[in-house]
Amino acid sequence: MPSAFRRCTLQAALLACLCMAMSPWRVSASILEKLRDDSDLSQFYSLLEQNIIANSTLTLRPCTVFVPTNAAFQRHHGPTHVLYHITTTPMTQDQLIKVIPSDMGGNPSLYITKNRNGDVYVNNARIIPSLTVEMTNSLGMRQVMHIIDEVLVPLTPLPTAKIEFTNLDAFQFLQQADLLDIGDNRLRSYRSQVTLMRKENLYQSPGGHTFLIPIDEGFKQTTRSSLVDNKVIDGHVIPNNVIFTAAAQIEVPQTTAAFEDNLKVTVSFFKQKDGKMYVKSNTILGDSKHSTGVVLAEIVKGNIPVRNGVAHLIHRPLMIIDSTVTQFLQSFKLMNDNENGALRKFYDVIMDNGGEVLTDISNLGEITILAPSNDAWEAKEVQNVIRNREKLRAILNMHIIKDKLNVERIRQKNANIIAQVPTVNNRSFLYFNINDENGEEVITVEGGGVNATILQADVAQTNGYVHIIDKVLGVPYTTVLGKLETDPMMSDTFKLGQFSSFNNQLNNTQRRFTYFVPRDKGWQKTKLDYPSTHKKLFMEDFSYHSKSILERHLVIADNVYTMKDLVAMTAESGDSILLPTYRDSLRVKVEEESGRYVITWNFKKINVYRPDVECTNGIIHVIDYPMLEERDVVVNGGSYPLDTNLCILFTNTLMIAIAQFIFLNN
Repeated sequence: MPSAFRRCTLQAALLACLCMAMSPWRVSASILEKLRDDSDLSQFYSLLEQNIIANSTLTLRPCTVFVPTNAAFQRHHGPTHVLYHITTTPMTQDQLIKVIPSDMGGNPSLYITKNRNGDVYVNNARIIPSLTVEMTNSLGMRQVMHIIDEVLVPLTPLPTAKIEFTNLDAFQFLQQADLLDIGDNRLRSYRSQVTLMRKENLYQSPGGHTFLIPIDEGFKQTTRSSLVDNKVIDGHVIPNNVIFTAAAQIEVPQTTAAFEDNLKVTVSFFKQKDGKMYVKSNTILGDSKHSTGVVLAEIVKGNIPVRNGVAHLIHRPLMIIDSTVTQFLQSFKLMNDNENGALRKFYDVIMDNGGEVLTDISNLGEITILAPSNDAWEAKEVQNVIRNREKLRAILNMHIIKDKLNVERIRQKNANIIAQVPTVNNRSFLYFNINDENGEEVITVEGGGVNATILQADVAQTNGYVHIIDKVLGVPYTTVLGKLETDPMMSDTFKLGQFSSFNNQLNNTQRRFTYFVPRDKGWQKTKLDYPSTHKKLFMEDFSYHSKSILERHLVIADNVYTMKDLVAMTAESGDSILLPTYRDSLRVKVEEESGRYVITWNFKKINVYRPDVECTNGIIHVIDYPMLEERDVVVNGGSYPLDTNLCILFTNTLMIAIAQFIFLNN
C-alpha cells in the first residue's frame, strides 16, 4: 500500500509540474532562482533539480527549506535525503517551533534548538542567521529558506533491508537496529536488558527525549550486562529534553530518569579539542548497587533522530563502575574505534616508556591518577622530555597518588589551606587549589612547577579515581616570573617584587635563578612576629626595604641549585655554604630531616614547603618563612623611610639657602 500511494503521489506531482510548464502565466519560483544563482549552494540545488516532489513543493506550495552549504556537503558522507530538508509550513527563525514534520515519506521530525547565545539549530545543523531569505513564489505562496552548516541525516534503513523505516520511536529503533544504517554498531546486549527489565515504555514514551544507548563493544566484560538493571537504564535517558551534540550545553548536568529520592544521576556532554564528543554520568547520590562517581563514555555515533527525540550511541554503559584504573587506561587501546580516545596518548606514552608504570599501578591498592589529556602531550616542552626515558618515568610517577582522592576529599583537605598530597615519585608532592571563576568551581593542581586545571574530575573506578588535566606535570612551561604571578601560594612575594620593579628581571631567559620564595602563610607569620616590620614591608613607600630583602632570597649563578644539590654541598663543606645572591651572598645550611628539607639561616631553621618547582629559567623553593629579621627594616625620622628623610633634609637645606640668598641681595 505505501509503495502504491507513493507512485500515485509521484505521478500527481509530475502531472502538476507539466501543467505548470504549459501554463502561459508560469514564472520561475523565486527560491529556486535564489538557489540556482548562489554558487555556494550548488550541490543542494543539483539534488533538488533531480527530485520531482521537491520541485513540485517549491513551485506550488508554501514551505521552509533548510539548505546545507557546499562546505557542509564536503564533510558529509552517504546519501542526502532532500525532502528531509523541507517542511510545508513557512517559518522564519522566530517562528520555528520545537518539533517540525518534514516532507520526507512518513514525515520524520526535525528538532529545533535555540540556545542561550541566540544560535538556532535544526537537528545538529546551525542556521546561519544572516543568510535566511523570505520570499513569495509566482503563485503568491510564502516561502522561507534557511542556510545551514550541516547536512540533515534522517534515520534510514540499510539498502539491503528492502523496508522503509523513516519515523521509528526509540524502542522501535532498538528493535530494528540491525536493519538500520548505524555503521558497524550493534545494540543487541543493551536491547536484551531493556526487554528483560521491562523498560519498553521508557523508550516508547511520547514527547521529546535524549536516549544514550551503549553498543555491544561496551559489553566485552562478561559480567557487565548483568549490572544493567532498571535504574541503570533510567540513567541513560534524559527526559523531556532533546539534545543534539552541536547544540548541547557543554558540562551542564542534565537530570536523568534516574533522579529520585534515593538515587540521583545526572548526565552532561563535553567535547575534546579534536572534536570528539563524550557523555558522562555522575551518580551524585548512590545506593548499595550504584556507586557514586563519574563514568565516561565516548559518543561513537550521535544525533540519530527518532520519533520521540534523539539517540546517541556510546562506547560503554554509564553508571557502571566495574573496572580498575589499569583496565580503564587499557580500554583506550582495546577500543578499535577509539584511536583518539580521551586518554589514548597518556596510555601510549606509558607503554612507549616500557609499560612498567602500568604494572606499578596494577600492584597498588587504592589509587588516583592525574591523567593529562591528548592535547597536553602536544606541547613542545613535553615532546622534548618524552625522549628522556629516566626523566619521563619520574614525570609519570608524579601523576600517581597512592590514595582514593575525589573532589569531595580535595575540598575537605583544602579547607583554609592549599592541599598538599604526596605522589609515587619520591619526595614529590601535588598541591590542589579550588577557585571560584564566574560562579564556577575550578580545581587546579600544581606539580613540579606546572599548574594544571582539572578538565574532568572523578572518573570513578573500582580501586580509585582518574582526573583528566590539561597539562603534563613536571615539565615547566613558564619563567620564574610567570610562576610567581600565577601561583596562589606565592602572591605576597610577587606583590612585594612589583613594588620596586624587582620582578622585571625574573622573566630573563638568559639567566639562571634559584629563588627561595616565602609562601603567603610565611609572610602572615611575620605579621605576628614583627607587626611593625610587616606593615612597612607591604606599603609601597617602603619598596627599598622589600627589594633588599627579596635580593637576599634570589641566587643567581650559572646553574640552578636543587634541594638535593644543596644538601650535598652542605655535607661536603661540613658546615654552611655560601651562595651568590643578587644582593651579595647568602650563607645557609641545608639538611634533610625526616624526609623534609630544612634551611638554617642566622641560627633560624626554616622548613622547605615545596622544593624544586622548576621553571624555564630557574627553580623555586617555596619556604615556610622569609629570611628576615626585625632590624632589616629600620626607619629614621619617624614614619618615613630612610631615602624619603634624606629628600626632606635636602629640601629643607635648599629652602634655607634660597631664603638667605634673597635676604642678602635685598
